[in-house]
Amino acid sequence: MVQANKRVAAFHRAVRAALRPLKNAKRAAGMRAYMRNQFEYLGVSMPDHRAAVAPLIKGFSPAGREELRLAAEGLWQMPEREYQYVAIGLLGHHQAILTFDDLPWLLMLVQSKSWWDTVDSLVKAIGQVVRRAGAKGKRTMDAAVKHESFWVRRIAMLHQLGLRDEVDTERLFRYAELLAAEKEFFIRKAIGWALRDYAWHDWRAVEKFLKSSRAGFSGLTVREATKNFATLSQRGPGKRPLTRRRPKP
Repeated sequence: MVQANKRVAAFHRAVRAALRPLKNAKRAAGMRAYMRNQFEYLGVSMPDHRAAVAPLIKGFSPAGREELRLAAEGLWQMPEREYQYVAIGLLGHHQAILTFDDLPWLLMLVQSKSWWDTVDSLVKAIGQVVRRAGAKGKRTMDAAVKHESFWVRRIAMLHQLGLRDEVDTERLFRYAELLAAEKEFFIRKAIGWALRDYAWHDWRAVEKFLKSSRAGFSGLTVREATKNFATLSQRGPGKRPLTRRRPKP
């Protein structure tokens, strides 16, 4: 553990040394305003951020899951938002070593300094852990969709993004109905996003679900879910548009 702490501390020092020289007060003010003044920023542009930290993330080889957790949580505790982005990049790079036992602290990150930028960036790593965990992971998401934090509920709604024919449609549609009555924008948007994502694989199943469900989905949810129906209906079975943009939150 001592060696792990030393490696993590050295990694944190290297990250700070890479990002601090790139501080830009004017850009930081704009970033804060865009995020409703909820977070502090160094003011590092995304291209500069990637160039500065990508080699550090690639070069950091945690000895195990505990060391990865320490590195990510330490970055999360740093005041400026750019450090949370490094943590997300680190988790994405090493998500293959994460297991079911890591879900509790990953979901704690979701609830700390929460906004769409960090929460949505954790979806893929959490989704992959849930997928590998099988029944235990599904039970965790069944609890998450009823969690008091709407950000955790958003994770539950979105955790199957990109799985296409591996999507558990019973869960997808059940979660959508469970959350349908919520007024929270980020939940209504998430339902539509999750349904639209699955529609790339089977838009008719999504159409049938929306028509048959009595859940009473919001206009926002329906618009998001059906956004690509016209395009998808004109293509043959199994085909999809060449481009697939990630929607804004």
